[in-house]
Amino acid sequence: MKKNYYMFKMNINLLNVFSIFLMIISVFIFYLIYGNNSITVFNNNFGIIIILLIPYLFLHEILHSVAYVIHGAKFKNITYGIHLEKGILCCLCKQNIKKKTILYSLMYPFFFIGILTLIIGIIINNATLIILSLFNISGCTGDLIMFYHLSKLKDYEFSEYNDPIAFGIYTDKDLSNKKMLGLDYVEKCENLKRDDLRKIVISKKSIIIFIIYYLICILNIFI
Repeated sequence: MKKNYYMFKMNINLLNVFSIFLMIISVFIFYLIYGNNSITVFNNNFGIIIILLIPYLFLHEILHSVAYVIHGAKFKNITYGIHLEKGILCCLCKQNIKKKTILYSLMYPFFFIGILTLIIGIIINNATLIILSLFNISGCTGDLIMFYHLSKLKDYEFSEYNDPIAFGIYTDKDLSNKKMLGLDYVEKCENLKRDDLRKIVISKKSIIIFIIYYLICILNIFI
């Protein structure tokens, strides 16, 4: 059978439900660590948390790209996008890559600034690190869903393109009827449309949101 790209798109509404579920679990974990002092501890660290939160989320995307490069992708094919008005920070690898490469990339942020930093935060009793780690874990819903489904598929190459919430699976197997919870099948095509994007794409609305966000952070510190 001829190889084709089978396009899938993340079901954002369903992934948001999963993310809320992970956030509830994260809140429970935080309560287990600090008990009745949880609210006080959170309030005491709130200022530094809101300052570091967006950079921490940027680090999430950087780790995706690090995994891509370490495990075989070319850095020139990696782009970054910031669309805060859509709640999207993305790292796209616009080339066909092996199964192991995408699986490593999906897991790097979850493990290194989620699980590992959570453990370190607990050991050194650093509430800020614990909270940032839990935020990251709750934001890994899409990564975890993709990892689960992609790890079960065989004999394929993975590729992203201009849409930050969609991807293509290049294979000679028919995936048009493949059911994957959290992912919606879009279409089959012979080639992906990959326009040349700048290395870093930042929407104008993201710049405005970023400025407002850090003005609020500054006011929070001095008021």
